Amino acid sequence: MAEGEFLIPPLRPGASIAVIAPAGPPKPGRLDPVEGWLRERDYVPSLLPSCFGPPPLDFLAAPDTVRLADVHTAFGDPQFDAVLALRGGSGCIRLMDGIDLGLLAHTRKLLIGYSDLTVLHALRTRADIPSLHAPMPASDWGLPGSEADTEALFDRLARGWRVGDVVGQATPHALSHGSKARGRLIGGNLAMFCALLGTLYLPEVDGALLFVEDISEEPYRVDRMLSQLRLAGVLGRIAGLVVGSFSGAESPDAVLADHLPRLRCPVLAGWPSGHGQPNRPLPLGVMAEMDVAAGTVTLV
Repeated sequence: MAEGEFLIPPLRPGASIAVIAPAGPPKPGRLDPVEGWLRERDYVPSLLPSCFGPPPLDFLAAPDTVRLADVHTAFGDPQFDAVLALRGGSGCIRLMDGIDLGLLAHTRKLLIGYSDLTVLHALRTRADIPSLHAPMPASDWGLPGSEADTEALFDRLARGWRVGDVVGQATPHALSHGSKARGRLIGGNLAMFCALLGTLYLPEVDGALLFVEDISEEPYRVDRMLSQLRLAGVLGRIAGLVVGSFSGAESPDAVLADHLPRLRCPVLAGWPSGHGQPNRPLPLGVMAEMDVAAGTVTLV
């Protein structure tokens, strides 16, 4: 694509956003402000039925049929310009074999979310459609320390993402090594990406830039998941690895220090996205170049 061409067009004032809950339920009090937050940004929100339950299991926002119907409505109804996940948690993978893949492949509406949404991002990536790993209203917006991440999200939604844009800056990290690599950005939450191994929904990994992050995973679990990626051949086929934050449990730095130096591909650690703060928006499903020395990822 030509320099300056939009990979993700701006979401203009007045755009209609479908808010869905394909995974877990919002905690008490976290649903009420969502419409107001979006209206303050000059967007038109529509909270679809999955946001309101009832949860059939305590970790699901609503029954599978309701959550699946909302995915189809959000992407299929032409009144909506973008799709925003209320929160992550667990449950998206239960919907995968019921999703109309043709529908998702024929609309370029932007999907916004992270965590459990990794598996839905994978569907968009497989259809060669960009999506956005970014903070979600019920899990991030309005919480102490989240202001900069939320502002970064809305600023970029208003401006869009163009070829040539630098999408972030990694902090210097001892585990970064190598020089540059170019490929399609894939991935997201490490546990959910591993859950796609052996299914029909894993994105193409050959020559890709794989981004990983996670929360509440003890070091032995991170070790197991990285070993699984290695044994499945993924780590030997990617062009580069971008490592976000690992939070909410004992630091897995020793495990990462054991695994990452073995990789033949460049590694860019310290990326400011994940369940911790900062959690800057990161486009997925787009072609990009990572520069380890500069600590940057640039859309190409």
